[in-house]
Amino acid sequence: MDTFSALAEPTRRRILEFLGNRGELSATQIYDFVNKQSPVTAPAVSQHLKILRESKLVDVEKRAQQRIYTLNPRGLMELNLWVRKMTQFWDERYDALDRVLEVEKKKLRSVKRHGK
Repeated sequence: MDTFSALAEPTRRRILEFLGNRGELSATQIYDFVNKQSPVTAPAVSQHLKILRESKLVDVEKRAQQRIYTLNPRGLMELNLWVRKMTQFWDERYDALDRVLEVEKKKLRSVKRHGK
């Protein structure tokens, strides 16, 4: 699954935010957090975590009987680069629009001053 499909689901976004605030968490801790937000089964949370792993947004490490999840900085960096690229694109488009509008305002002011 790609990053944006993974992020389309609100529960997965909440899991990422929770991991971002806490650093590393066991699957049980993530389940407890998600279940407090809205009742959900452990298999459903497991599926969300699987999708986040497959989309490279989280990493998992097995420690004894636990699976510990952390954010994957590389996956998040790819997302951040895409957002920055889109932001730059739209900033350039808005700047071009501002220049066109400024020219049109000057024309309008000139017409109003000269009564033409």
